[in-house]
Amino acid sequence: MALDLETRDQLLSTIRRFVEERLVPLEAQVSENDEVPAEIVQEMRELGLFGISIPVEYGGLGLTMEEECLVLFELGRTSPAFRSVIGTNVGIGSQGIIMDGRQDQKDEWLPKLATGEAIASFALTEPEAGSDAASLRTTAVRDGDDYIINGTKRFITNAAKASMFTLMARTDPNTPGAKGISAFICPADTPGITIGKPEKKMGQQGAHISDVIFENARISASCLLGEVEGKGFITAMKVLERGRLHISAVCVGVADRLLEESGRYAAQRKQFGAPIGNLQLVQAMLADMKTEHYAARCMVLDAARRRDAGEEVATESSCCKYFASEMVGRVADKAVQIFGGAGYVADYGIERFYRDVRIFRIYEGTSQVQQIIIGRNVVKQYAE
Repeated sequence: MALDLETRDQLLSTIRRFVEERLVPLEAQVSENDEVPAEIVQEMRELGLFGISIPVEYGGLGLTMEEECLVLFELGRTSPAFRSVIGTNVGIGSQGIIMDGRQDQKDEWLPKLATGEAIASFALTEPEAGSDAASLRTTAVRDGDDYIINGTKRFITNAAKASMFTLMARTDPNTPGAKGISAFICPADTPGITIGKPEKKMGQQGAHISDVIFENARISASCLLGEVEGKGFITAMKVLERGRLHISAVCVGVADRLLEESGRYAAQRKQFGAPIGNLQLVQAMLADMKTEHYAARCMVLDAARRRDAGEEVATESSCCKYFASEMVGRVADKAVQIFGGAGYVADYGIERFYRDVRIFRIYEGTSQVQQIIIGRNVVKQYAE
């Protein structure tokens, strides 16, 4: 159920104030130290940010998709590393349980995820399986009342801090492709699980990704997500479809911040005896940035409202992810250009955003994967 407008506006105002007063001043520190301070994580818990998408009956805020996107518009106005702290709990780490988990699994995990007591992580990608998720090789072999897991997962966000993994593994080696894949809720303290060292990345310092290695990791058969094997790929695709709207909203938030910074700089920076914002070619860049940001914002809200209304939005969510992630890359590039030399040095933070946003075109489905999904669905629509 949607919040009443007054409550929604109070929530958004609180988050904007938190972003401006607590997060923005720490951006450079987080980048330098590659760590979000523990006190900030605790404040996020107290604000309920870990549970914005988790139903109220499990201790979350139970926001609609539209409300979640509005929150992310605000949270996106700072370094994306801060959003990543809560992102797996809000999105891909918890949604499989919400959508397809048994009641006992929901009762066990969702309250802890909603408060941030537990951190969820989504373990799908492998060294030889990313965009081609159906080719994953991690195996889950039934052994009495247990499953034995073997394989390696790659680029797993929040792996080192995870309490559990929403794990995709192949339970039927004789069934190729998607149908042999099952989903599991795998406790992170299971013997046989090793977390690799955090990867050094182009951007988003403070948000950590690592390999997760399973070597004869034995988990209870009750860890199977849902009731039956072979549904894991379907679960993963549903989770990612929703996640694409989530990421699209973050892209809109970051673009909003970059547009604001660029507009302010253009109004203040003087060349030829006047603010550079008076120059028509600078205005043209700002116009492009504003137009694309506005278009992406409208797309995301439209798709979110359709999803909340119960419509099928697989194509629309891919459209949003494709356009918004490409859009924020273009906006960041123009921001560097408007700032000129100042945009290339670290002191102003624009070059950091330029690096940070590059990943949005890759994770949770590359731009090329979104093109394939959109194109395939359009052909299917008009072939019927």
